Amino acid sequence: MTTNAQFPQEQAADGNFERQEDAFRDWVTADGSSGCPAAAGRYHLYVSLACPWACRTIIVRKLKGLEDAIGMTIVDPIRDERGWRFTTAQPGPVNGWQFLREAYTASDPAYAARVTVPVLWDKQRRRIVSNSDDDIMRMLESEFDGYAVNPKLDLYPRELRAQIDELNDFLYVTFNNGVYRAGFATTQETYEGAAYEVFTAIDAMEERLAYRRYLFGDRPVDTDWRFFVTLVRFDPVYYGHFKCNLRRIVDYPNLYGYLRDLYQIDGIAETVNFDHIKRHYYFTHDDINPTRIVPIGPLMDLTAPHDRDRL
Repeated sequence: MTTNAQFPQEQAADGNFERQEDAFRDWVTADGSSGCPAAAGRYHLYVSLACPWACRTIIVRKLKGLEDAIGMTIVDPIRDERGWRFTTAQPGPVNGWQFLREAYTASDPAYAARVTVPVLWDKQRRRIVSNSDDDIMRMLESEFDGYAVNPKLDLYPRELRAQIDELNDFLYVTFNNGVYRAGFATTQETYEGAAYEVFTAIDAMEERLAYRRYLFGDRPVDTDWRFFVTLVRFDPVYYGHFKCNLRRIVDYPNLYGYLRDLYQIDGIAETVNFDHIKRHYYFTHDDINPTRIVPIGPLMDLTAPHDRDRL
């Protein structure tokens, strides 16, 4: 029996999924020293509500209050061989594109790799600044304070940066990208290795959250939101679709309370669209789910009391 990889160009010979590198890594700076000065109205963010990497940047934009300074377009959740697309009713409002690939080829005519979200587009230079969610998060967190409604919000406090970077690296390998390594694995061995790593991370965070409200204390920082976007998708998608099915998040009292706590912070619920999430994964990943049937569950009440404020 032949096993097809969802993304053949990113599949190693041993069955491991090896995510491609980000292609565009320019940087917006507050002082303009990078050649890309922060400015209101100059940059536009392209995102998907289905994609956890994109939703990290949506959350930072929301929390910092940058909606008026940085425009945003949401692509259609259904992606085919042509990549992320804009709806026919609302093509890319900045350039009139039909597909996000047009931003990539406008920036690099030779670009041939997979098109990903998020994308930060420079309307003045007419090219992509970055397609790295890590970089875009950092730029929105720190370089646009002059245009932010909440400029004092610090998601990357200097005194915690070394610890934040260390935990970010651990969660990326084992959890954020770990669910993809499990879901896109093409051998039993690579799947099991990745899936067990996912639960190593989950178990460690359940223990960590037993004695602190958020990952670093009494307020969410950068790491909490990186963790949240995967956590909120876990039971609806990764548990079944990616076969990370030892346990659900609702089976972990600390993690499930923590998830509800973050979800109920002002503005966060509107960044979570379960219709987009489930339709994208179950319909788009046809090598994993060839019937393209989208499940009706699970039932999750993320608005229920979380009781995390007692910590």
